[in-house]
Amino acid sequence: MKKPIPVGYEDFKRVIDRHAYYVDKTDMLKTLMDSAVSVSLLTRPRRFGKTLNLSMIRRFFEKEMDDQGQQVDNGYLFDGLAITSCGQEYLTHQQQYPVINLSLKSAKQPNFEMAYGMLKRELQEEFGRHRYALRGDALTEQEKVQYEDILALKDDPLLYAGALRFLSDCLAKYHGKNAIILIDEYDVPLENAWFSGFYEEMIGYIRSLFESALKTNPYLEFAVITGCLHISRESIFTGLNNLKIYSILSPGYSDSFGFTEREVKEILAYYDLADKYEEVRQWYDGYQFSSQEIYNPWSIINYADTALLDRDAFPKPYWSNTSSNSIIRELVEEADFETRSEIESLIAGNTIEKPVHEDITYGEIHESRDNLWNFLYFTGYLKAVGERKQEETSYLELTIPNAEIRSIYRSTILTWFDKKMQTADLSPLLTAIETGDCETFGRIVSEQLLDTISFFDYAEIYYHGFLSGLLKVLKKYQILSNRESGIGRPDILMKTPGIRGGAAVILELKVAGAFQGMEDACMDALSQIEERDYEAALRADGYRDIKKYGVCFYRKECLVMDGTDKRL
Repeated sequence: MKKPIPVGYEDFKRVIDRHAYYVDKTDMLKTLMDSAVSVSLLTRPRRFGKTLNLSMIRRFFEKEMDDQGQQVDNGYLFDGLAITSCGQEYLTHQQQYPVINLSLKSAKQPNFEMAYGMLKRELQEEFGRHRYALRGDALTEQEKVQYEDILALKDDPLLYAGALRFLSDCLAKYHGKNAIILIDEYDVPLENAWFSGFYEEMIGYIRSLFESALKTNPYLEFAVITGCLHISRESIFTGLNNLKIYSILSPGYSDSFGFTEREVKEILAYYDLADKYEEVRQWYDGYQFSSQEIYNPWSIINYADTALLDRDAFPKPYWSNTSSNSIIRELVEEADFETRSEIESLIAGNTIEKPVHEDITYGEIHESRDNLWNFLYFTGYLKAVGERKQEETSYLELTIPNAEIRSIYRSTILTWFDKKMQTADLSPLLTAIETGDCETFGRIVSEQLLDTISFFDYAEIYYHGFLSGLLKVLKKYQILSNRESGIGRPDILMKTPGIRGGAAVILELKVAGAFQGMEDACMDALSQIEERDYEAALRADGYRDIKKYGVCFYRKECLVMDGTDKRL
C-alpha cells in the first residue's frame, strides 16, 4: 500500500509514526547548527511547512521528559533521514537540550482580552508539558510557587510578560543545559490585532515577551522564530542585535520550506500521478525563495490527495482556504485608478516594478501603496522575476506566481464588484435606458468600467458578464442572458415581470478593435437586431414598449446607439 498523504499534519512525530509520506527537510538541522546564530527569524508565506519544520527541530534537539521525569526516546524518528548522514558531530546534539515550543496562532481573536487570554493558555500548556521540572530540588521554593501560579493561570501580567525567560531559567537549572526556544507564527497576533483594532496593546505585550526571552538571556542556547513577515526591529525586536533574518530574499534555508521541483516530481511519481506534472506546475509552481524555485506544499499534498480519489478532478485554489486574504481584499477595495491598472496588468500575466524593503510594520500599511505591495510579496501573493538597485533602494519586478493565486485575485475582485454594485446608485442608468438617453447610458457604463478591475482580455464575454451584473442591480427588470442559446437570441434581454403595460429592452453587444470603429460596431449590432427580428417573440408575448440598443465596447469605453443616431 502507498503511504498516506499527511494532509493537515503539523507534528513531525505524528507523520513518522503514521508512516505517512514525508518530504525530507532534516538537512536544515545541519544548516541551523552550522550557522551558530543566536536568534533566527525564518519568514515564509502561510502553509509552507513552518510549523512542521519547527516540530522536526524540536523532536531532534529535545531531551523530552514524561511527567515522571523519564526521558522519551525520539531518536528513531530520524532513522534513514538526511541528517543521519551528515556526521557524528551533528548527531551528538540529538536529544540533548530542553526545548520550549510555543505557537502564537491561537491569538487570532476579536479583541485583546481574548487574544491575551489565549496566549496565557498557550504558555500554561507549555509550562504543563515541562511540569517534571518541579520534581526534585533544581528549583527554589519561590520558583516553584511562580511556576505553579502560571499553571493556575493566576491573574498577574508580570508573570506572563517574562514567562519564556522564566521557563528557560527553570529548564536550564533542571537539565544543566541551556534551553532552545521555538516560536511559531509570531506575527499572527500582530496581523490580527491590526485588522481588529488593538494593535498597540498587542505589540506591547509581544515586545515584552520577546525581549525578556531573546535579549541577553543567559539561559538561551538558540531560538528559531517563524512567521510570514519581518516586523521591524523598532516595533518588536527592539535592541535585539543577535537576530538574523532569513526571508524569501535570503539564500539561507531557501529549499527548507515548500517543495522543490525534484520533490514534486517524486511525490507525483510515487502516487502514479507523473502525467499530472504540467497541470501541477501551472497551478502551484512559481515561487522564488532566493534562487530556488519552490512549489506550494499545502496545495501539492491536497492536489495529490484529491487526485487519488478522482484523477480527472480540476485543480483548486487550496491555499486560498487557509488565509483570510485580507491583504488582497484591502488592495482591491481601496485601489485608485493606477493601482487598478496594475492589478489588471498582473492578472493578464504581466509584471510591475516596486521598491521592496523588509523592515515593515502593520502600522505602516496605509502610509504608501508600496508598503501594501511589499505585504503581498512577502506573504506569497506575488513573486519576484527580476531585481535592480537604485542607490540604496532595491526594486523588484513582480508578477502573480501561478494559476492558483490568480484565481484568488479574480475571486476577490468578483466579490468586491458584487458588493460595490449592491450599494451603488444606478437609478440614473435606469432612467437613461427607459428614456432612450444613449449618451448618459454609455457614460455611466464607461464610468463603472473605469472604476472596476477587469481580468479578462477585453473579450465580448467579459463585457457581457459585466453589463449583465450591472443591470441586475436595477431590480425593476428581469435580466435574461441568451448568449448560449445560439442564433436568433439577443445578447441581453430586459423584461418587466408584468406583460400588460410592460416594457422590454433588447441589448446587442459588440467589441470594437479600435476606438474609431465603435460607431460602426453599434450600427452592426442594431442591424442584427432588425435582421434577426429579435422583438418578434416579445410582441407575441404582448410587450409593446420595446427599446433596442446597440452597445459597443473598446477597452473601458462604452458607446450606445438606438438607431436615432443618439450617441456618446
